[in-house]
Amino acid sequence: MLNSNYLWIAFMCVITLVIMLLIMPGLIDYLHKIKFGQTEREEGLASHKKKNGTPTMGGLAFIIVPTLVYVVCSFFTPFKLDMNTMIILLAFVGYGVVGFIDDYIIVVQKNNEGLKPKYKYLLQSILAVVFFLLYCRNSTTDIWIPLLDVTIDLKWFYFILVYFMFTAETNAVNLTDGLDGLCAGQMVIALIPFAIFAFVQGVNNVACLILIVIFALLGYLKFNKHPAQIFMGDTGSLALGGFIAAVAMVLKQEILLIIIGFVFVAEVCSVIIQVTYYKKTHKRIFKMAPLHHHFEMCGWSEQKVVSRFRLVGVILAVLGLVLGVM
Repeated sequence: MLNSNYLWIAFMCVITLVIMLLIMPGLIDYLHKIKFGQTEREEGLASHKKKNGTPTMGGLAFIIVPTLVYVVCSFFTPFKLDMNTMIILLAFVGYGVVGFIDDYIIVVQKNNEGLKPKYKYLLQSILAVVFFLLYCRNSTTDIWIPLLDVTIDLKWFYFILVYFMFTAETNAVNLTDGLDGLCAGQMVIALIPFAIFAFVQGVNNVACLILIVIFALLGYLKFNKHPAQIFMGDTGSLALGGFIAAVAMVLKQEILLIIIGFVFVAEVCSVIIQVTYYKKTHKRIFKMAPLHHHFEMCGWSEQKVVSRFRLVGVILAVLGLVLGVM
């Protein structure tokens, strides 16, 4: 006989998926009507120009729906709001708000620059500090090293790690959101090992929340797969970056975040390498950064890039899972 907890999780996941599938067509039509459309960069790929006008800010759906499902269901299911789930949800929504401000400036105020980078980074930094303080009130500052099976107390250096996790991960996920289905698909793959870690650790509240978000993303992906009918915008990508960083922190899997999420790491590193090298030599290492555009410039189709990145993501997720539970 199935444990009732698993039945509740299945119920919440199905409800989330059904709501996403029902509301997305209406959201797409509404965003079309109010002209909340994507604006491709002038220096971007010519093949992407046809995406101009595609509704953006679709991340609002997969932020609001799973958040409401979890909060409402917490009143009558075994999965309650505790400090861990509160921190994760606050990170999810908080970074989503930062992304929404950026999208709003671009779409509504017709300013392609969006939120100025220094203000964007300031808001990301403030949130990282807040979540560190909330988390460390009831937890330790140690980290677990896979393979070595050693736990090290970083003390105040843990703050640097957490700060870097939130600021770097949100920007890395943001940069990955450049092809139809790429970012959402990679996030689904990356979150699955963390859901398993949560079950293994007995943190069922966190496992439930992760699975609800995964099913929300699956609902979103039906409309974001190539050719995409909607994009998540910075609203969605920053929210997802904050979400997975918070999950890794509360599960004490900070190191495995780098391995499991290495596709995101590679994307942001490609930009850093490209910019740094160009400033020094006026030459480029990649044909275009982030990395997914480099492969497009090499002649790969958008679908091929996405499928190959997903394959790499699956391999990294399995590797991280093995390291995390061995």
